[in-house]
Amino acid sequence: MQPLIENARTFGQRPEEFAKLAQGQSPQVLFITCSDSRVVPALITGARPGELFELRTAGNIVPPYASASPTGEAATIEYAVEVLGVSDIVVCGHSHCGAVGALVRGDDLTAVPAVRDWLAHAAGEPGASSDTDDPTVASAVQNHVLTQLLRLRSYPCVEQRLAKGQLRLRGWYYEVHTGSVREHHDATDAFEAL
Repeated sequence: MQPLIENARTFGQRPEEFAKLAQGQSPQVLFITCSDSRVVPALITGARPGELFELRTAGNIVPPYASASPTGEAATIEYAVEVLGVSDIVVCGHSHCGAVGALVRGDDLTAVPAVRDWLAHAAGEPGASSDTDDPTVASAVQNHVLTQLLRLRSYPCVEQRLAKGQLRLRGWYYEVHTGSVREHHDATDAFEAL
């Protein structure tokens, strides 16, 4: 923890670099990814402060849209689309994902009931049962990313912006062990290098 504290102490000693951020934000991308500490959106994309609007959830899960009982995730998506006017939403899954791995393997999660109940939002098992022996769970994570993109389409604000051609949805897969990023291409129905 001490190195983090030391950096935080010196971080604010460059006020000229941050003064313009006080004027507001205008990110072009909502980046939805996992809470996993190995996945750092700004590091992966090279984004500077104010360039990405981030939503991090266990397993990069987009919960079902329910206007009667909104979630923090739904509020973040709606704010990004309606208020900030992002032009792209990236759902980025990653290799070695504990959440997707637990779903694929059918892990007993009774000791962590909040995790178990959250993972129920994953919209079914990500499939790719052959991944049970693969620590990267690559196929399952990629299927899971596509499922979350479909889920996003059910959000009214996303659906409307997509229909107007004002929004693009992108599915990414990040390899923790190599640093490479792949994007899903509809034409080939495959994740290909950026």
